[in-house]
Amino acid sequence: MGRVATRSTDPRSTHGAQPIDAVSLAIIEQLQEDGRRPYAAIGKAVGLSEAAVRQRVQKLLDQGVMQIVAVTDPLTVGFRRQAMVGINVEGDLDPVADALTAMNEVEYVVMTAGSFDLLIEIVCEDDDQLLQMINKRIRTLPGVRSTESFVYLKLRKQTYTWGTR
Repeated sequence: MGRVATRSTDPRSTHGAQPIDAVSLAIIEQLQEDGRRPYAAIGKAVGLSEAAVRQRVQKLLDQGVMQIVAVTDPLTVGFRRQAMVGINVEGDLDPVADALTAMNEVEYVVMTAGSFDLLIEIVCEDDDQLLQMINKRIRTLPGVRSTESFVYLKLRKQTYTWGTR
């Protein structure tokens, strides 16, 4: 099923961009329930024409406020190993975060306050690929001081339906 993932847990906070109005928030909520919902049905629910919904959705996509994606269980599509990796960095975080963001296996990169400077999520085919990623590609990045890996044993919940609270 298609899902909508917003870039922030609070879509009203657009980091300097124009705030998102109530109608756009309602459109996002409709798409988070079902990313394949027809624009006509969304329009009926939010009080707009199909064309107006299409235009607003495109604007939200273009602005990077949301993206419409298919959410899968990684195990069912051949990825047998997932891990969260905490990374401590010496110096500027940006070059390390940029290098991690460019890696196909890295699905999630966030700068944090706390025990780690960065947290990343890696999705790999197997333990060998995970070891290769951590040992040969992440730990060798300039500025990486240390890593700590948290290997996922079982996926219990993965949703993107927090709405627009």
